[in-house]
Amino acid sequence: MTVGAVLKAKDASVVSVKPSATVQEIAEIITSRRIGAVLVLDEAGAVVGIVSERDVVKALAANAGKVDGIRADSLMTREVITTTSQTSVDEAMEIMDSGYFRHLPVVDNGRLEGIISIRDLVKFRIMLHEHEVRNMKEYIARTV
Repeated sequence: MTVGAVLKAKDASVVSVKPSATVQEIAEIITSRRIGAVLVLDEAGAVVGIVSERDVVKALAANAGKVDGIRADSLMTREVITTTSQTSVDEAMEIMDSGYFRHLPVVDNGRLEGIISIRDLVKFRIMLHEHEVRNMKEYIARTV
C-alpha cells in the first residue's frame, strides 16, 4: 500500500494559489471546494507553502476578524513536509500524526504529483480491508 496507489484511487488534481492570494480568496476556495488546505505554488509550480483551515482561523483570531490584505505568503507554512508516491500508507499516516497536520503533498523528482489527506489514507485502508473481507467470504463459500 503506497501513497501512489492512493493518488490513483482519488482525484489527483491539486488546488493551489499564488503567494499573493488573499485570506478571503483562500477561504472561498476552501469553502467552495470543501477541502482542508491549499498549496501555495510559485510561478514555476514549485511548492513554497501550504495554507490550511487552521491557518485561516488563526489569521481571523489574530486580526480581530479583519483579514483584508493578508496574503498567503504571510500566513502559510513555509517548510512543507512532502512525501513521494513510493511512501507506504502507514508511513504517511505516521508523518501526519507526528507533525500534527492533515495534508501531505506528494512530490517525485521535484515534480508535484498530488496531495493526500488523512481522510484519503483512512478511506483507502478501509477500501482495502473491505476487499480482503470480500475475498475471504468468497474463498470460504467456495470451500464449504
